[in-house]
Amino acid sequence: MEITGKLIQLLPDVSGESARGPWVKGGFVIETEGDYPRKVAFITFGEERVAMAKSIPMGTLVQVSFNPESREFNERWYTDLRASRVQPFVPGQMPPAAGGYNWSGAPAPAAQPAAPGAPAAQPSNFAAAPQMASNLDDDLPF
Repeated sequence: MEITGKLIQLLPDVSGESARGPWVKGGFVIETEGDYPRKVAFITFGEERVAMAKSIPMGTLVQVSFNPESREFNERWYTDLRASRVQPFVPGQMPPAAGGYNWSGAPAPAAQPAAPGAPAAQPSNFAAAPQMASNLDDDLPF
């Protein structure tokens, strides 16, 4: 998922030691634009991702890629928005996933132009829709 907003606050870092070694968690808050702006807080894990948010000047319009994650504790639910990437937003720039990639992550093959007068080719992952016979004896309104 992605969201765009103005970086308005950096949250304090928290670090610790686990069985797998040291860890660091950081966070930041953005404010969305529009008629009803919302403030949205994100968390980041790992030194690289924590540094990513710190490298962007406060007040910059950013685009955040994130994954929501919920968990239960003592019969209450808690939700985190874990940012995987934060970068300055460039208007008109297409997100990487939407720029010609298919579900496998490989670049999609380029469409070949049809010869003049040739019927348009169907994409290979779609079957041609069956043609229904026209029945003029039918008096139904649709």
